[in-house]
Amino acid sequence: MMTKLLVPIHGNPDRWRAALAQATEIHRRENASVHLLSVQPKVSGHVAMFFGRGELHQIQQAAGLEDLEPAQALLRTAGVPFTSSVMVGRSADTIARAAREFGCQRVIMGGDGEARRGVFGSVATQVRQILGGGNDCQVIGS
Repeated sequence: MMTKLLVPIHGNPDRWRAALAQATEIHRRENASVHLLSVQPKVSGHVAMFFGRGELHQIQQAAGLEDLEPAQALLRTAGVPFTSSVMVGRSADTIARAAREFGCQRVIMGGDGEARRGVFGSVATQVRQILGGGNDCQVIGS
């Protein structure tokens, strides 16, 4: 069975570039498949009421695809095949849901930086907690 890697593209570009470098190394060593994910925030009902449902979906998808472009370019340059998707929701919940849906064995997080960790911990810590302590999916990063 081929190892599947999920690399969420969010936050500081230096951090997700480090995650991509790690994913590239794992791909080359294990022939793992790489899936890029952009998580777009869900908008409040007050904001949503100004858009048609399809229009809001298109805006979120376009923003996610724009977020993914630099990561996709880096992987193309490195010769690493990938798939990518855009999902809407809370970051940690959506990353964990994507890891399950895509059957990923590893999620490679670039880290949130000290300032964003706050009371709830990093997004990586939250993803670990949501996925549980099982060996089905390892979360790498902080």
